[in-house]
Amino acid sequence: MSFADMPVDVGPVYEGERIRAKQMYVELGGPKSEKKFELVRVRDASEIEDGKIKIIGPDLKDMEKGKTYPIGILVEAAGAELETDIEAVLERRIHEFCNFVNGIMHLNQRDQNWLRLSQQAFEKGFNSFNFLGTILIRLYKAELPIVKQAQVTIYTDPEEIKKAHEEAMKIYNKRDERARGLHDEDVDMFYGCVLCQSFAPSHCCCITPDRTSSCGSISWFDARAAAKVDPKGPIFEIEPGDCLNEFAGEYTGVNETLKKRSLGEVDRIWIYSSMENPHTSCGCFEAVFFYIPEVDGFGIVDRSFDGPAINGLPFSAMANQTGGGKQLPGFNGISVQYLASPKFQQVEGGFSRTVWMASSVKERMYDLLPEEWRDITATEKEVTELNELKQWLQEKNHPIVERWEEEEEEEEEWEEEGAMIPAGTQTMMIPGAGGLGGFKLTLINCKIHAEKVIVTKIEPSKKRKK
Repeated sequence: MSFADMPVDVGPVYEGERIRAKQMYVELGGPKSEKKFELVRVRDASEIEDGKIKIIGPDLKDMEKGKTYPIGILVEAAGAELETDIEAVLERRIHEFCNFVNGIMHLNQRDQNWLRLSQQAFEKGFNSFNFLGTILIRLYKAELPIVKQAQVTIYTDPEEIKKAHEEAMKIYNKRDERARGLHDEDVDMFYGCVLCQSFAPSHCCCITPDRTSSCGSISWFDARAAAKVDPKGPIFEIEPGDCLNEFAGEYTGVNETLKKRSLGEVDRIWIYSSMENPHTSCGCFEAVFFYIPEVDGFGIVDRSFDGPAINGLPFSAMANQTGGGKQLPGFNGISVQYLASPKFQQVEGGFSRTVWMASSVKERMYDLLPEEWRDITATEKEVTELNELKQWLQEKNHPIVERWEEEEEEEEEWEEEGAMIPAGTQTMMIPGAGGLGGFKLTLINCKIHAEKVIVTKIEPSKKRKK
């Protein structure tokens, strides 16, 4: 396989390339674009024309520099061994293959895909989607020999993309519905995925029936199909091994595999927790599950949310903290479908501790949320500031209010004994020099014993006389 006829280099060495706003020629999809998607369909060989590339809308050379355009990528593949069950697996490879191109940055998946083309690549002659389509077709055939024929259609017209986007959403929903009927205790094999390691070197996704991949595009069924089709590929089997903690979702086999695949960075995870030994996060997760210390609860915000979440931070800021393969208690990258799992973050209490979520998440998952939580979980439409959230939760009689009362009773008991600050979440302000500025320190699930506490004023340093 050669790419000598392409205006830019193509290869795995370019995975992980970042293209900043100042470096890009155009942006395709992403948070500024209303409609975007990428989809793979398995077809009969008679239904497609091998090597054909269709562009519906303006081509790259017709686009204005610095602008954002919608993007729809439809890959139709044929082959005697192909089945519809592996469409999602083939689809996720669009992320990998686009990132092989020097000058293209691809993030996310499904209807959240986001691409940028660099100015340098455009100046070298990468001025048509025909190049991208050709590269995708060649890579599919080379990397997955079961693909014998393929054609690519790329949508950039804001009107023409609507019908194709609607069809893609129906297919995504159908896949998700199939995956909801199976649970972790029903299977004897889990799966791992390292497709995002070009952006998050220590991240390895653990995919189980109850925990879809963080990107939301690979269910347990999809992962099983991928591991069979390409045993040496980025999606592989994980034998769970012994269960160390059923409630937390900790398994010896998962720990051993993640330690190996993360190059020793991560040696222990609890699949159903965001605070204790949390699952790592890549860079393509659909949403962030984040801790709100002011109310001892959690919030959920997804990529489509515009503006600051209830904690004052936009999704982009939390994503930077959460991603990269780090284990960061209190910030956990998740798929939106994970909310439909009965094991959803159950170590922290699941929905009993979820007090706020973006309306885009709530509307998308409303019918799948436990009925008792649907109308007592706030969104930005009801509450926009933290100082309003506590009152709103009290008015709705959210179960977390009982948790506050229990914690207050515990604190009173400890205070009477005069010895300990009880286990739980304690927040304090640490001042900067001269008592100005500083930062907030939150201690979670800890007990502190002190025979004496000394508080002294920090005097500002005196300036030396000239």
